[in-house]
Amino acid sequence: MGKSKDLATMASDGFTFSGAVTHTGTVTGVGGVKSVQLFATAGTHTYTKPSGVSKVRVTVTGGGGGGGGHGAANDYGAGGGAGGTSIKLIDVTGISTVTVNVGAAGTSGSAGMGNGGNGSGSSFGSHATGNGGAGGKHGNIGPVTGGSGGSASGGHINITGGDGNNGVDNDYPPSGTNYRPTWGQGGASYWGGGGRGGVYNVQPQDGKAYGSGGGGASAATPSYSGGAGVSGVVFVEEFS
Repeated sequence: MGKSKDLATMASDGFTFSGAVTHTGTVTGVGGVKSVQLFATAGTHTYTKPSGVSKVRVTVTGGGGGGGGHGAANDYGAGGGAGGTSIKLIDVTGISTVTVNVGAAGTSGSAGMGNGGNGSGSSFGSHATGNGGAGGKHGNIGPVTGGSGGSASGGHINITGGDGNNGVDNDYPPSGTNYRPTWGQGGASYWGGGGRGGVYNVQPQDGKAYGSGGGGASAATPSYSGGAGVSGVVFVEEFS
């Protein structure tokens, strides 16, 4: 069970309230979100605090892993794992700038025996880190494991990214064309779902949301690469 706080203390921590709230004392320091900054391009950036901002809430998500290639006949690649997410409320009274890193997406596993690439981590200075998700394995590797979701650290809330679904090595249909249900769904991140895995002659999808994993490929004609992951993100909400 979480530790209770009175409304005045919560207000001083930067929380806002909606609906019917009753309080017999004086509430000070209540303020909504003043502004936001979004860092969604992989690479290194600089966060600059605007004037009048005393607290920020950061949501930091690592890059998603790529889906695995199909492998060989009757094989299905695994999905990439999603990046982890760290959420933290930070007092920035004495801070003017912070280095922001946004993790790159994991690359798609090449058609045939190519494993998906790992996503890389995102961070907001030393305050919060979301690590990247791992790439999915190709379909001819034996145990075709989905990529593990990335861990997270430093936040008040740290969320491990969703794992990619496993693929399969040697899934033989009873007869005729292999229209089996799809394998290799990409892992879901804090922001949304991963890419769908391929089935027969349908190409796998890239990840859908920030930090999500790409889908694994199916053995079809033509053969497909896995789906790419999606780069991470750092979202900063600013409070007066």
